[in-house]
Amino acid sequence: VQLQASGGGLVQAGGSLRLSCAASGRTFGGYVMAWFRQAPGKQRELVAGITSSGTTKYTDSMKDRCTVSRDNGKNTMYLQMNSLKPEDTAVYYCAAQRINRVLVSATLYEDWGQGTHVTVSS
Repeated sequence: VQLQASGGGLVQAGGSLRLSCAASGRTFGGYVMAWFRQAPGKQRELVAGITSSGTTKYTDSMKDRCTVSRDNGKNTMYLQMNSLKPEDTAVYYCAAQRINRVLVSATLYEDWGQGTHVTVSS
């Protein structure tokens, strides 16, 4: 599946952003979708993921500040992020895989979007 992430930008600390990931190609509904992020000098880490049936998983640092959702009819996944902090600054990637649960390891995701930059100023 081909993925296109969008919605990043520059926001002040405490602000909000909504990222979108549009999918095309194979049946979107059959994929587990996830958002990862990678800050300079750091490893890519899972932010949140959602299965085809809507089960979600969040990283501890974001679980009270973000919501992942998907619209299978629109082939799109979303990430609503609130109360953003400077340490949330990173490139955010969407990813897809067909193992039926949200996986933490980025190496297990088979398809990736190009990334969207999120910069949170203090």
